[in-house]
Formats: sequence, C-alpha cells, structure tokens
Amino acid sequence: MKKIMFFGSAMLLMMVSLPAISQKYKSASDTVKLNKEWVDLSNDIAKLQAEVTIAQNNLPGYNSKVSDKVSDAQTAAQQSSDQAYKATNGDLGDAKDANKKAKKALNEAEDAQSAKDKAKDQEKKIDKLNSELQKKQKKLAELEQMRTTIRSMHQ
Repeated sequence: MKKIMFFGSAMLLMMVSLPAISQKYKSASDTVKLNKEWVDLSNDIAKLQAEVTIAQNNLPGYNSKVSDKVSDAQTAAQQSSDQAYKATNGDLGDAKDANKKAKKALNEAEDAQSAKDKAKDQEKKIDKLNSELQKKQKKLAELEQMRTTIRSMHQ
C-alpha cells in the first residue's frame, strides 16, 4: 500500500511538472526573454497576415489576365485558321498572311501559358505564406502556454 501511494504521488508530481520541464522558458526570470520572443513572433505574424492579404487581393488580377490572354489566344487561333483556309485556294500573299497569323497565334498562346504560370505561382505563394503563418501561430500558442505555466507556478 505504501508503494502504491509513493508511486502514485511520484506519478502525480511528474504529470504536474512535465509541462514546466519540457518548455524553453521555465522561471520568472525567463519572462523577459519570453516576452521579447512573443513580441517578435506577434510582429512576424502581423507581417505575414499583411503579405497574405496583399497576395490574395492580387490573385483576381492574375486570374483576369489569364482569362484575357486565353481569349486573345483563341481569337488569334481562329484568325490563323481562317487565313490558312484562304491560303489553300489563294496565292503567295495569302500564304504569307497565313504564316504571320500562325506566328501571332503561337505568341498569344505562349502569353496565355505565361499568365497561367504566374497565377499558379501566386497561388503557391499564398499557400506558402499561409503555411508559415500557421506555424508561427502555433509557436505563439506554445509561448502563451509557457507564459500561463510560469504565472501559475509563481502565484
């Protein structure tokens, strides 16, 4: 019975002290360092939130540009096709015009692809910023927990 009470007390003591042992800041003298890290982290979070907002606000512009470029590419491709049809029954001038229209259609298609790539890059940037933001918010929550633990130990 004495062994059970001893081990039970030891287990209870370990469970209570475990959060304090595992944390980086443990004593009241560490609160200055903890507060400094907390402020720095809060500033980083605010900066990241601003960057995410800016990137999200820019995304519709990228998507609009993609739509415009795809539309231009489709129009150029149709004009190229029409000119190529004319050139089959036409002369050398019609063939040269068809070649010019084909090159223009190719350039428009490349522009559309470039716009799509930029929009995807912007989406990746937003995802990366959100991931970073979540990590920093998690770290801030851990610092809050350390702060709470220190306060509860010294009351």
